[in-house]
This record gives sequence, structure tokens and C-alpha cells, in this order.
Amino acid sequence: MSRKLFGTDGVRGRANSWPMTAELALKLGAAAGRYFRRDGSGAHRVVIGKDTRLSGYMLENALTAGFCSTGMNVLLLGPMPTPAVGFLTKSMRADVGVMISASHNPHQDNGIKFFGPDGFKLSDAAEAEIEAMIEGEIAPAKPENIGRAKRIDDGRGRYEEFVKTSFPTGLRLDGLKVVVDCANGAAYRTAPEVLWELGAEVIPIGTAPNGTNINDRCGSTHTDTAAEAVVAHGAHVGLALDGDADRIMILDETGRVADGDQIMALLAARWADEGRLQGGALVATVMSNLGLERFLAARGLRLERTAVGDRYVVERMREGGFNLGGEQSGHIVMTDYATTGDGLVAGLQFLAEMVRTGRRASELTRSFETVPQLLKNVRFSAGARPLEVASVRQVIEGAERRIEGRGRILIRKSGTEPLIRVMAECEDEALLVAVVDEIVGAVEAAV
Repeated sequence: MSRKLFGTDGVRGRANSWPMTAELALKLGAAAGRYFRRDGSGAHRVVIGKDTRLSGYMLENALTAGFCSTGMNVLLLGPMPTPAVGFLTKSMRADVGVMISASHNPHQDNGIKFFGPDGFKLSDAAEAEIEAMIEGEIAPAKPENIGRAKRIDDGRGRYEEFVKTSFPTGLRLDGLKVVVDCANGAAYRTAPEVLWELGAEVIPIGTAPNGTNINDRCGSTHTDTAAEAVVAHGAHVGLALDGDADRIMILDETGRVADGDQIMALLAARWADEGRLQGGALVATVMSNLGLERFLAARGLRLERTAVGDRYVVERMREGGFNLGGEQSGHIVMTDYATTGDGLVAGLQFLAEMVRTGRRASELTRSFETVPQLLKNVRFSAGARPLEVASVRQVIEGAERRIEGRGRILIRKSGTEPLIRVMAECEDEALLVAVVDEIVGAVEAAV
């Protein structure tokens, strides 16, 4: 069954434009409510969290109406990290969880993603069924069975207590000065509070959301702000989260950035030494650097690659019984602790390594030398299919022949934005730039 609404991470788009309209959100809520109430039994509940976007209010209310119309009771969490919704869906015995967020995208965008009762994101098949239900008639509940909605005031506190359990017993962050950039997003209170409670001297930035400044020159996709704060305050380390706090970038004491590949390398090596790395493998996407694969191989470990999207990483982890995975973009998935990427938990694991070893962040964020990698994006208009144009295919095939044996090329359509992503890796940097620019030029000419 195909999916048109759902992408690699739920439904996403520009707020108040299709598909991110109140009308569609209401239908999504009703369809998901009916999907999870197919047995027709007893009371059912859904938890709904959101980030700090202005459009979150509109979508939250529309989803609530849709769920209540099919007899689901709604528990409203308010601003909450995406991993918190996964955790609370399971701990509160809900049938389904919903996160309203467009992650690292600007405030004009928003999205809706679903979690099953086990706290994991829904499968492609489940999303396809929900999407199909939207196109048909969704049976409403009888008047006496309409659901109720209730605000949950202690959701953040529950999640914070859980997050602290991921930090090793007996360790504290006393003496560490930590910059944490919350991207004016969902973790603007959670992250500083957890770090402070564990003993760190916290320098919080990106903690004044106003509905339109989420990810605006801050957070994991705009690390210059955090880097400047690290240097200005003489901090030992910086943690830069994205708008829904499911991804992280680490900044060392000089302000230099370490991406998800370096974080995963550190954790994989540590866990392997401790006998904790299940299956002797790390799961990552096709975007992860070749240097990471070589680093793992030198230690007798494997890199299992998946399609881009943390949901596909998690699916492979569950299939193979692996407990560590993630993306170069900073999604770090540790199923010993969480059901999805959790930037704060990943940050705490890194800080624990700093405390345990006494080493500086700059020493821990360079586990391997990266193979030169170049990524460029080409925006395209609705309806355009540049990768199907013959001239584009010819250029791509020629570039692949030139780089064969010395690197690799990966070209894909983004699952969250109207972008063609052109990525290549090669030890020969001149060739790397040449092949990427050739492909980008061909795509631009076709859009």
C-alpha cells in the first residue's frame, strides 16, 4: 500500500498549507483514532506533544478534535522533546502518541508523526493504512462515547527523571561548564534543568521561544551561535540540539563541531570494550562517512547501512537485535534507553565519557579521520522530477564512472523538503568537487 502524505518522518509541510492544514490534521486524528480503536473495546488514550512553533496550537487543537470524535481520550503534554513523547506513550499506557514538529526546519513548517503503544514510530504499513482511511468514511463515536481532553502538567518532570537514569550511577557533572543550545525549541526547559541537576555549570542559549524563532540561527543546524558561546564563556563543551531535541551536535572547547558519526564512533568503541554493543555492529545510514566504516572495521565491528531516516535505522536495529545506531545529522538511537533519537541522552553519554576518562572534548570528538565528503542541495518546484530527466541521468552515470574505485556518489530526494541532495565522498578532493558540481549543474538545468 503506497503512501502520499507520509514521508520519512511523518507528514510535513508549510504550516496552513496542504498538507499541514487544520482540516487535514483533524482527519489524521480521526483516522489514527479509528485505526487504534478497531477492536471497539473500552477507553483508549493518545498523548500529544509539540515543539514551540506558533502553528502547533492550531494543529494540536485539530488533532484533539479528530481523536475525540472517534472516542479517544487525549492527554496534552505541551512543549516536549520528540523522544519524550515516545517514552510517555509507553509509560502512560497510551494506544498512540503524536509529536507535532518539523524538527530542524524553520518555523514556517510543521509536521505530525505518530508513535505506537510500544513507543516506537509507526511502520510504513501502518502509516499507509491510516492514510487510506483518510480517503474514506471514518465512523464517528456515539455521542456518549466522545473522548475527553486533559492537560498533563508533569510530563516534562517524568521525562527528566527518566533521562537522568541514563547517566551512569555514581557520576556527576560537577566542575564541567556546559553550553547547551536548545534551538528555542522543545527542550528549552528540559535540557538546562537536567544538566543543572546533574551538577554542571550550565550556560543555556536558545531558551526563549516566541513561536517563530525555533531553529533561527541556533541549534544543531546552525552551530555558530553555540560555538561562539563556548569560546566566550570558556566552556568545556557545547551541546547543540535541534527544534524537537531528537538530534545533537557536540562542540569541543575550541568551538569545533563533531557530527553524529564521531559521536557514534566514540560510543560504539566504548560499548564494544564493555561488551555492551549488541551484535558487534553499529547501524547508520548511507550518508555516514566512509571513515566511520573503516574505524569500526579496524576494531572488528560492522557498519550496517540503511536508507536515510532514523525510523529506518530503528527498524534495522530491531530486526537485527542491535542497540546502537543513528545518523550523521545527529540522531543517536540507543534502544537501551530510548525508542527514537534522543539528543539529550546522547549528550549525557558523551559527558559521562568526559567525566570517566578526564579527557577534553576535543580528544573525544576525533575518533577517526573523515574521508572528504561534499553535500549540495538543489531545490525543485512541485511536480518536477529532475532525477528522471535523461540528461541528468547521463551526467550522473558519467560521474559514477569517474569516481568508481576511489569513492562513492549518493543522490536522493529529501523525504522532508523539496530538495535533491547530491553527496559524494572521495580522497581526491578536486575530483570530489568536480563530480558534485557537474551533477548539481545538470539537476539545476532540469528543474
